[in-house]
Amino acid sequence: MEKINAVITGVGGYVPDYILDNEEMSRIVDTSDEWIMERIGVKTRHILKPEQGSGTSYLMTRAVQQLLEKTKVDPDTIEALIVATTTPDYHFPSTASLVIGNCGLKNAFGFDMEAACSGFLYAMEVGSGLISSGRHKRIIICGGDHMSSMTNYEDRNTCPIFGDGAACVLMEATTENVGLVDSYLRVDGQGFPPLHMTAGGSAKMPSHETVDNREHYVYQEGRTVFKHAVTNMSDAVETIVKRNNLTNNDIAWLVPHQANVRIESAVAKRIGLSEEQVMINIDHMANTSGGTLPLALWEYEPLLKKGDKIVFTAFGAGFTWGAAYMIWGYDGDKFSDYPADFYKEGKVSREEWYAKRGKRD
Repeated sequence: MEKINAVITGVGGYVPDYILDNEEMSRIVDTSDEWIMERIGVKTRHILKPEQGSGTSYLMTRAVQQLLEKTKVDPDTIEALIVATTTPDYHFPSTASLVIGNCGLKNAFGFDMEAACSGFLYAMEVGSGLISSGRHKRIIICGGDHMSSMTNYEDRNTCPIFGDGAACVLMEATTENVGLVDSYLRVDGQGFPPLHMTAGGSAKMPSHETVDNREHYVYQEGRTVFKHAVTNMSDAVETIVKRNNLTNNDIAWLVPHQANVRIESAVAKRIGLSEEQVMINIDHMANTSGGTLPLALWEYEPLLKKGDKIVFTAFGAGFTWGAAYMIWGYDGDKFSDYPADFYKEGKVSREEWYAKRGKRD
């Protein structure tokens, strides 16, 4: 019997139209474009406004709808939908159930996963396992967060970091030598003090006191998180590279969690990759938590070629982290109205690129 592999066959994405730039941010909180760019590397971030939609399910529904439209896949053939998010619409029902209902995936089951910024990395492993078992042939994996819903815009250290957005991938069964090859995933359970949201769960339920004390927002100790992120992401990538006998010349792309441009650079440098081999969009997407990896794929899709060797890595609250190795399964520019070199060589603007790929209404 031939080995069944799980391969990505399409990417869909969505980010809200409203863009919060550093100039406006500096009018909200005591900060500046220079301060944010030097420490984080974010220039703009997309924010979901109530008049446009609400909840992570809105972002993911739009992403899945785009994916189905561009791939021409029959919704009735989708067998499962996995959602990786830290900002579910509700404690229950699951965000996955809402997206399934919104998109008419009547033959799919679904569930949510919560591994913070590592969520999509974990979800790919779970999705690959469902397919490799032989029991499922076609599933959708979503990653994304409505981060502005838990961002404290009075905290200058955290509010410039985050943005809203979601993306998804179609994963299918194949016997070709492509798809997810290997994953190295870890959690140490030691990351609560420097990175958490204090209230809102069953350990500390919402109350007038927790709201007054602003305990329903992200709390982060930046230096501690930075140190652990660089070390653990780098170690995970090195483990994957060595385990699969890869060299820096073999790797077409590193897809790192978009948390901080200095973290991305440090990880790439550790394994000897050039800037041209790293997917970076933090400057205009910010940190969308579970959305950063699939949104990077969505943006860079037209540059991807069948057979490209790709390494993913992420780090999140918990602490959770890991890396994965994938052989890409198709030429991404088949879904683009522009050849890959149009964007890579600056022949079209980013907004024109997005418009041609279905971001705008």
